Amino acid sequence: GMKAGVVTGDVAWAILEFAKAKKFAIPAFNVTSSSTIVAVLEAAKKINSPIMIQFSQGGAQFMAGKALDNTGQAAAILGSVAGAHFVRAIAPAYGVPVILHSDHCAKKLLPWFDGMLAADEAYFKAYGEPLFSSHMLDLSEEPDDENIAVCKKYLERMKAINQILEMEIGITGGVEDGVDNSGVAKDKLYSTPADVYKVHEALSPISEKFTIAAAFGNVHGVYKPGNVKLRPELLTEYQKFAAEKTGKETPLFLVFHGGSGSELSEIEAAIDAGVVKMNVDTDTQWAYWEGVLKFYKAKEGYLQGQIGNPEGEDKPNKSYYDPRKWMREAEGTMVTRVVDQCKMLRNTEKCAK
Repeated sequence: GMKAGVVTGDVAWAILEFAKAKKFAIPAFNVTSSSTIVAVLEAAKKINSPIMIQFSQGGAQFMAGKALDNTGQAAAILGSVAGAHFVRAIAPAYGVPVILHSDHCAKKLLPWFDGMLAADEAYFKAYGEPLFSSHMLDLSEEPDDENIAVCKKYLERMKAINQILEMEIGITGGVEDGVDNSGVAKDKLYSTPADVYKVHEALSPISEKFTIAAAFGNVHGVYKPGNVKLRPELLTEYQKFAAEKTGKETPLFLVFHGGSGSELSEIEAAIDAGVVKMNVDTDTQWAYWEGVLKFYKAKEGYLQGQIGNPEGEDKPNKSYYDPRKWMREAEGTMVTRVVDQCKMLRNTEKCAK
């Protein structure tokens, strides 16, 4: 009975519960344009399974147009809201449920979060559900007590519109959307079971609808093998600690950040430990570009000017440089990468036909 298109509230949460129970995870793909949105939706239709589409602050600003003034995060708010409406307009046609999310929001970006939340509240007033399914607060650079206190404040507000909060405890290394954690101390890349449970203890009395991006060595970007020391066994320790405290088996809904380039064994171990969402950005960025690169190399002689190609000096090249041609090639390689990621996360054929 689940509708196609953007889902929110109890329905969106039920998807995450189902994922945890059946031991699969839903990939969340960062998008920056209508073209990348279409690629994710096309892949979701191919694998007949739920998908997550998410906007980062930088991606949202790009969506609105880089020429716009972003004072007070105005352009990023506009891009997020416009992108969300676009996803809502076309997603039902692809026949799968879509969780619509916003990615890392650091303390300095809270005006962006506030702007999206205001749009959610206005949409809820009009339609009985928020515009977005969920949002992420990433205050992992702040002291844990401040991080949790701010998350509590926002979850109280989000509860009123039946919305899901994702938060981060411990730091994801590397560089993401202009936030540079590449020099962070190694111990900050690994959360402790007590750290993670402290989040659950603080947020669960407010609402069940929250997920935790706990650090287990995650790093944004792609690096040579051996440079990133993931410890997915920590996720099992987080669950065991929380289970002992709550009396519930695997009570935590965990999120895997910095997953690009991860080994399949690491991904599977994370899913088995209760990861229900995995972020993917770097790998799909490359996949999108690779489509353009391959097209250019194959058709280079037709892409040196508007007129003149290997078939003759007076032959037109419009059919080659038309953006619909090379952007479609980019979409094609991105679709393939999205499908591959869904297979790695055991997220295929989850929707009834």
